Amino acid sequence: MSDRILVINPNSTEAVTKGIDAAMEPLRLPGGPAIECITLKEGPPGIENQAHVEQVVGPIGDMVKKRDNDCSAFVIACYSDPGLHAAREITSKPVLGIAECGILTAMTLGQRFGVISILRKSIPRHLRYVGQMGVGERMAGDRAIGLGVVELADESRTFARMAEVAAELRDE
Repeated sequence: MSDRILVINPNSTEAVTKGIDAAMEPLRLPGGPAIECITLKEGPPGIENQAHVEQVVGPIGDMVKKRDNDCSAFVIACYSDPGLHAAREITSKPVLGIAECGILTAMTLGQRFGVISILRKSIPRHLRYVGQMGVGERMAGDRAIGLGVVELADESRTFARMAEVAAELRDE
């Protein structure tokens, strides 16, 4: 087994994987584990609804099985954490979901946390997930920026909407 973290983008949009890979760059330290970011080719262009989440559970599991011998940990790089629990059943190695990690980290920083979603239709799915985690009472709210996964490539537009929605969430 190598000292490698496999970061799985469960959608099929290469530009998203490139963005994830760029975000990982500060974490690539001399002597640290290799961080490899991959695109799940079987995924939809974006994980925007429950059907998309369910569509990628099997392929994520297949990827974890395929790479289990050459990776020391796995990260599912999608806020819905698709396939997180299934992947944890496949391997004894750490499997992290960015939603779960983000929520748990946010709770260490304050009493409540908020979520900025990409689409309004994602919010009920997020609320279910937060409820399943048992931390619903700590959630201040979930607001959408109204941009789909593919539209997020426009960084200035995305950041502007995120800042606007974050201010609304903070001020409520």
